[in-house]
Amino acid sequence: MNDMRSGNFRTFDPAREAGAEPPQPRGNSLRDRIRRAETAPQPAAPAQPDSAASGAAPSPSGYVHQPQPGPAADPAPPPATAPTPTPASTPASAPAETLARTADAASPRLGEAPPRPSDSVPRSEPRPPEPVAEDEDSSENAALPLGVVLEISGAGSMIAIDLQRLSECADDKDPAVAMAGQVGSQIKIRVGNSWLIASVRNQKQDRKAGSILADIDFLGEGKEEKLTGRLFGFKRGVTRFPVPGAMVYPASTRDLKQVYASDGRSAVTIGKVFPTKDIRAGLYVDAMLGKHFALLGSTGTGKSTSAALILHRICEAAPEGHIVMIDPHGEYAAAFKQTGIILDVSNLQMPYWLMNFQEHCEVLLTSNGNDRQTDADILAKALLKARQKSRLAEQMSKITVDSPIPYLLSDLSTAIKDAMGTLDKATNSAPYMRISTKLDDLRSDPRYQFMFSGMLVADTMKEFISKVFRMPADGKPISIIDVSGVPSDITSTVVAVLSRLVFDFAIWGREGRTTPILLVCEEAHRYVPNEKNADGNTVGTILSRIAKEGRKYGISLGLITQRPSDLAEGVLSQCGTIISMRLNNDRDQEFVRAAMPEGARGFLDAIPALRNRECIICGEGVAIPIRVSFDNLEEIKRPASEDPSFVELWSQAGGEEDIVERTVTRWRSQG
Repeated sequence: MNDMRSGNFRTFDPAREAGAEPPQPRGNSLRDRIRRAETAPQPAAPAQPDSAASGAAPSPSGYVHQPQPGPAADPAPPPATAPTPTPASTPASAPAETLARTADAASPRLGEAPPRPSDSVPRSEPRPPEPVAEDEDSSENAALPLGVVLEISGAGSMIAIDLQRLSECADDKDPAVAMAGQVGSQIKIRVGNSWLIASVRNQKQDRKAGSILADIDFLGEGKEEKLTGRLFGFKRGVTRFPVPGAMVYPASTRDLKQVYASDGRSAVTIGKVFPTKDIRAGLYVDAMLGKHFALLGSTGTGKSTSAALILHRICEAAPEGHIVMIDPHGEYAAAFKQTGIILDVSNLQMPYWLMNFQEHCEVLLTSNGNDRQTDADILAKALLKARQKSRLAEQMSKITVDSPIPYLLSDLSTAIKDAMGTLDKATNSAPYMRISTKLDDLRSDPRYQFMFSGMLVADTMKEFISKVFRMPADGKPISIIDVSGVPSDITSTVVAVLSRLVFDFAIWGREGRTTPILLVCEEAHRYVPNEKNADGNTVGTILSRIAKEGRKYGISLGLITQRPSDLAEGVLSQCGTIISMRLNNDRDQEFVRAAMPEGARGFLDAIPALRNRECIICGEGVAIPIRVSFDNLEEIKRPASEDPSFVELWSQAGGEEDIVERTVTRWRSQG
């Protein structure tokens, strides 16, 4: 056993062991690491064996490793002839002693403010500028590190941001650099010969280190130009992750122009990327419509005007398109007078016989429970007999209760009465009377004449589909279906018929050339309610089916609502592109957060703080999640959805008698 007092015993010292790394200086804070990255000179040639003489070399991650002399290392012998530098000449690579003195001079003393990064850069003889044209968006702060990577995971990372650098960037003339490091902004990290772009999700203060900790979400990556270090060729997704210690840099407007640049696909521009001044925000039309989209926003945020803007841009890009919009409030008629047709109860003329059996039941049956099933059996037999009496049915080999074959309402009434006449005394005739009475009410009520008129018995199915689906478009690719004048008890049925016609037309026409159709549904939570608010109407069933299967047949669905939490479960998740304006309700925010992709979490936190006519767009329609300020829309293209000015209107007098008289006349004429 070794005795500690014997001469053979040697105390273990890690610093003196072979291969041990030299101890690092005490100044290893975030500020010191950023300062070393700023002041370290770049090597003029490939790395030499003597790292102390060649200066600090950046690693592929972008983090600069500063070599330090070890206390156990033997000092290198001085050169035979050491040239004496003159004030007019400075060596190309500074000695280690010069860097050490610079670092000591840059370190703040007690009671003194920390120096700016530019004060710690070693003075050297000016070199001729590189033959690269100066970019007007170039920023000195964009070239200096902002922080450092601390942790890495598959979807995101944690970084530390220097407070002084954050304040320096806030005063930058470049708005993208001025926002760098803040929630919702973009930063970049060098990984090898590429730049990795990420979005800042949140922030919290690190009291111990005096810095800010932030979680970031990776968005994509682009290549780095060797001469200028600029970003180009941005693509969504990450193939190579940084390592802890990699430096974080602000993303400039020049970088964001490459990120948001179009990749050649058909796109429409709708506004500007926040916070930049000149970067246009675009939507990839094929990707957005191919996998549905949803426009969400609380009342008063400019949702209707934004919807009109997007549809106007699509109509301008595709003047021979086919767009059907369900307008429950009659506000979009003013916006599309020149680029579409307006259909309401005065000119819709939708034939009643286009309804299938389930839609007939919604309109004609008033009973519930077991009685409803009895009434449905009676209606099915009578409806089939009425359709079979049509001349068109004689040419068909097989028809069903769902076949869109014209029939007379009088034939349906006669079939019900004939069935009732065959009953014996013990059979209850109440079901037949309920159906017959409801049918007579629809035929005599003027409110239902747009659908249940005796003049609509002719076979006008081709003309009706061509009118509603805009085939041909003739330069007016959108039809606005104003259902504000439709009686409330059959509004859902009317929307269901129109939606089902879109779906059935796509299914039965798939053997020929595909004719894509866009169906836009305003106030979508009315027609596709969640299970809690569901009333069993067929419109929810058909719209849910379009959301799940429509893209296979060339049908695009656009949902517009201010209450996304009231939508049916799974419908919003079927929308590949989500355009979210400000949402004030917590339940709505959580619902949207669950439907948005993982990489957009940083943008989601900004939804309650959005201004009017601003939105967050994520999904298939954009390259990466973006915050957009919508363009101003011309007055003639805006919907009639602006809030009235109470002070201005209540300051005017005169004309009230005429207003009341006209209103009462219109009121009575509607029934």
